[in-house]
Amino acid sequence: MTAHEAILKLKDGMSESIIGQETVVERLLLVLLANGNLLLEGLPGLAKTRAIKSMAKYMESKFSRIQFTPDLLPSDVTGTEIYYDEGGKGTFKFQPGPIFGNLILADEINRAPAKVQAAMLEAMEERQITVAGTTHKMPELFMVMATQNPIEQEGTYPLPEAQMDRFLMKVLMDYPDEASEVKVVRLVRAEEQGSRIKGDEDSSGKESKSAKVQESKSEENGKFETISQESIFDARKEIHEIHVSENIEQYIIQLIVATRYPARFSEQLARWIQLGASPRGAIALDKCSRAHAWLHRQDHVTPDNVRSVVHDCLRHRIILSYEANAEGITADQIIDEIVKLVAVA
Repeated sequence: MTAHEAILKLKDGMSESIIGQETVVERLLLVLLANGNLLLEGLPGLAKTRAIKSMAKYMESKFSRIQFTPDLLPSDVTGTEIYYDEGGKGTFKFQPGPIFGNLILADEINRAPAKVQAAMLEAMEERQITVAGTTHKMPELFMVMATQNPIEQEGTYPLPEAQMDRFLMKVLMDYPDEASEVKVVRLVRAEEQGSRIKGDEDSSGKESKSAKVQESKSEENGKFETISQESIFDARKEIHEIHVSENIEQYIIQLIVATRYPARFSEQLARWIQLGASPRGAIALDKCSRAHAWLHRQDHVTPDNVRSVVHDCLRHRIILSYEANAEGITADQIIDEIVKLVAVA
């Protein structure tokens, strides 16, 4: 199985668990392939947690979940030095925290104080944690998916712009359409039925007729093999070989420049933007557009690849002005205007 076939298999497996959220599934894969971190924002019950758990289910990986709460401490995330008494001789040993995994779910990250949020910065950016003067490396396969709720802002700690910039993408999760929601209800019903059948089988010690029917359906749908970490690393190597022309490089840079010096492009943009994207924005556009091209079996990046990921790469890197907020203008609307104004060389 090639790296591309393995990733598509992973995508198919996730799509069966996350119905009606094809964009979210693809963005998760792009961030994984680009070796970055993802911030996922959406209302409760939209399967944000299920998304990262489904990825872990079909991958050879260690999954860790950190539930952010106001009383969480940095050591609850990173780990701490524990004192051990061995043969009358005391010694300190490092006890790793939940951050030491492959796929990390930072659930409702804006519910913990800034000092806890900052505890993840070194791991996200430098792939290491320093505790008591000792540096501990993260696994080679490492990705943080943080979630936050756009409502119920009372008692929360909004992420600072500097920390938002550490996320390769910020993805907005919306309600599924009606047809997809029917499939979601059926999927959950089938999962509950499967759990009940398994429980009956465990308690009786015998396999019921219903269990055999359930197993037969499972075989018809196909069973997914776990994707190895090597497939992810091989895919990343292939993505490094995706060609990016000078014209595309200039297109990416001009999109970033338009966020920093909007007056050059439009008086309206100048009124809406207070602060533009950092160099991480250009790096994110380059990485994600190459990963997007590779995922769609292209050997080079096109303007369409860049435009496909530009909103997710820049929406959290643009600080809106007072006028934009007063007029109800969103970052996505500003990016739409930038895409219209910036031409491909």
